[in-house]
This record gives sequence, C-alpha cells and structure tokens, in this order.
Amino acid sequence: MSRVYNFSAGPAVLPECVLKEAAEEMMDYKGTGMSVMEMSHRSKAYDEIIKTAEADLRELMNIPDNYKVLFLQGGASQQFAMIPMNLMKNKVADYIVTGQWAKKAYQEAQKYGKANKIATSEDKTFSYIPDCSDLPISEDADYVYICENNTIYGTKFKELPNTKGKILVSDVSSCFLSEPVDVSKYGIIYGGVQKNIGPAGVVIVIIREDLITEDVLPGTPTMLQYKIHADAQSLYNTPPAYGIYICGKVFKWIKEMGGLAAMKERNEKKAKILYDFLDESKLFKGTVEKKDRSLMNVPFVTGDADLDAKFVKEAKEAGFENLKGHRSVGGMRASIYNAMPMEGVEALVAFMKKFEEANL
Repeated sequence: MSRVYNFSAGPAVLPECVLKEAAEEMMDYKGTGMSVMEMSHRSKAYDEIIKTAEADLRELMNIPDNYKVLFLQGGASQQFAMIPMNLMKNKVADYIVTGQWAKKAYQEAQKYGKANKIATSEDKTFSYIPDCSDLPISEDADYVYICENNTIYGTKFKELPNTKGKILVSDVSSCFLSEPVDVSKYGIIYGGVQKNIGPAGVVIVIIREDLITEDVLPGTPTMLQYKIHADAQSLYNTPPAYGIYICGKVFKWIKEMGGLAAMKERNEKKAKILYDFLDESKLFKGTVEKKDRSLMNVPFVTGDADLDAKFVKEAKEAGFENLKGHRSVGGMRASIYNAMPMEGVEALVAFMKKFEEANL
C-alpha cells in the first residue's frame, strides 16, 4: 500500500527520508550490531546521538548559552504541573487562555498557587487571540503563561504578549521549529515533539539557567525538578532514547531544508493554498479570525454536521487521513506540519473542489 496524506494533529506525519534512514538503521546502528532501541543510554554511541541532537537544535533555534535544553518524558501535559512546582516562588501566576491546552495548564496551576486568568478567547470558542498589549499582569506574578499555537482551534500568537517584565512561559508543541524564534524572549519554551518533530514520548524544555534552582515547592517529586534533569544532562533516568534519536534526524532534515527561515517560507506557502481556497469556497469556511490563523492547524466546516461527516469519510477513501476535527469542536481540521509536503495540501484542495462541486 502506498503512503497516505496524513493530516493528523499528533502523532503526526514525519519526513519520509527520516523514516527510511531509521528503517535502514533499525537492525544495526552504525556498526554497533544493535538497534538504538536496544542500546544503553550510557553508551558511547548513544551519548553521541543525544549530544548531536542538542547541538543541532541549539544551532537551528540559535539558543543562547544561558539556556539549558532538556529532553524529558510526560509530554506537554506533565509540564502543566512541573512549571508551577519549579517557578511559583510567590505562588502567583498569570495565564492567557486561548484554547483547551492553555485551559488545562491554568487549571493544573491552581493546585499549586493562585493562577489568574488575565485574558481569554473563550467567548468566541477560542477562534481568535485576545489583544495582549496591555494586560492586567499581577505585580507578584512568577510568570505569564501562553500556549502559542492552538492545535484544536487553529489560532497562533503572531505577537508575544507584553508581560511587563515578567517571565514568559510558552507551550509551542504544535508550532515547534515551524519558524524562527527569539528564545531570549522566553523564560521557558517547551513542547511535546509528536506534532512537528518526532514520535510521541518526548517533551523538549528550553529553560533559562536562572530559573533552574533547588528552590521548588515542598513535596515536588525528584523527577519533576528541572535542576535534577539539567545537572544530569537529561540522563537522570533512562530517557525516551529512540524518540530522541528520531528528533535528532528531524533536526538534521530541517537544517538540510535550509533552517527555520526556509521552513517558515515553505509553511506560509502551504497554508496560503488552503486558506485561499477556504476564503473563496462556497461550501467550506475557515473558523478562525484571519489575523490569528495558524500555519500548522487549519480548522474548517461546511456548516452541516452530516455533510462534514460525508466529507471526512470520502476524504479517507481518497487517501486523506485524520481530517476529522477534534471531538470538542467537530468539523474538520487539516494539520499541515513541517513534514507535510506541498503536494499533500494541493491534493487536498483539489479533492475539496471536487467535493464542493458534487455537493452544492
């Protein structure tokens, strides 16, 4: 069977060349006589894998020397607790709630201190990003938290909020490595890798060194302390070794593609093909305010639930997988991450045109 066009929001499409290379190395990684899956994380071969992955990520994102890169487990959702446990010195944090994941992070933080919802777009089903130029930032806030790209609702912060000098913490799970980023604007920038970088099971945390201290909330488990992982260079316990190996290959692929500026240009072209069609379509319409549209996740609807279901079914039969919208919002969603080829988006739009002609 040939490969389908996979529009899944995560775990998501990976570059074919990465999958082929991993397949070739599956039985014998570089003459070691074993798979990376079988290899000790303390071995010389694995040490090189994880160190090279970190070096390539630092180069791609231009990460300053005073930031640590941590390869952790527990996905983005575990960070919802880990962040307040490590950062809530005053027991106060401000949250900008622009979707389900920011909302979950905000709810989790309430267990550890006073979490303030200082802005939200819940009033319009998270279909826009609120104005964050002059927010009521709490004087004693330990940090301000955002989810930068909202996978379910298809919105993206085009400008970072004005935190009035407070530390910015950002979940970038679904826009990780999709465009250049100024890491120095963040205290913590983190994300689960299963959307844009690698297989599920790894979360990458990029954290400024002054935020890594032993001064954590009482009762914080050892495994949830940034200092423990930073001091052990992500090897305090067995890391998600194979996942990190694949991430490393994806970093190399992005470098070969021209880096993050080239990725952004490519992603803008891909998204434009789909958004331009949605804007002129008589049947389909996008659900997000134009100025806040994500390049990675594109939700759309016909306005008729039965027709939506028919579209998803026929699209699947035509080789377009995982176009059903998130269960909380319905409709459709095309996730067009870095590894989705241009021809995948073009083929989807051609299919949508045909469906429109047949169903109007």
